[in-house]
Amino acid sequence: MKKLIKLIVVLLLASLLVAPGAFAKSDNAKESLVAVGDSIPFGLNLGQTNQNPAKTSYPYLIGKLADLRVRNLGVPGWQSDQLLEALQTDQKYRQAIIHSDYVAVTIGNNDLLAILREAATESGGNQALFQQLLQLKLSQSDVFSNIQQIITEIRSLTDSPIVLYNVYNPFQLTDPLHYVADAVLPNINAAFAGLAFANEDVYLADAYTAFGNNQALYILPGDIHPTNAGQAKLAEIGLQALSLY
Repeated sequence: MKKLIKLIVVLLLASLLVAPGAFAKSDNAKESLVAVGDSIPFGLNLGQTNQNPAKTSYPYLIGKLADLRVRNLGVPGWQSDQLLEALQTDQKYRQAIIHSDYVAVTIGNNDLLAILREAATESGGNQALFQQLLQLKLSQSDVFSNIQQIITEIRSLTDSPIVLYNVYNPFQLTDPLHYVADAVLPNINAAFAGLAFANEDVYLADAYTAFGNNQALYILPGDIHPTNAGQAKLAEIGLQALSLY
């Protein structure tokens, strides 16, 4: 019996000695950033094949500058309902969020572009009708309801700070759509600001103001996606929003 008690005491002491190193998270382990959303965090058209996220996309730049591990789960073409479904049902997304230290969300751009195209097609070139249709379709869209649900779903999985990117103007100054977008984006981005304000530890990255009218520098020619300089600007405002500078 004495030998058994002695053995138990030895095992308990041994477990106490090894527990900090064996079971606790290492103090030297890097924190992680998980980026979810569309082609913007993916870095579409910056790589040679678009098979994988571009290493010059803003999540990787944030990771490099803030010494974070990065999981880039951006998917080109995704709208808000697709991201919401993934966060609700796909274990790859759910587990990534659970193990995150920071989360970056860029979504809604494709929803809004689809609305813009629908209004342009249905108006048949009638500018007054186009504006009416655009406002009507925006008011009927569930994009902001979806984004709120996305935030709620993320928050159910982690208490990590979230940076929410709003919508920059993707059209060059020579494109008439630039001025159409500038007329509607302030109200759209006010909704993004409202979502950030209404949710705890959600911080707005103001891509619209950061890009301003510098599309020639920040947007790829003949495209709507950021250049390397544009991705660097998105990384800069993300770092600022998360106070990682």
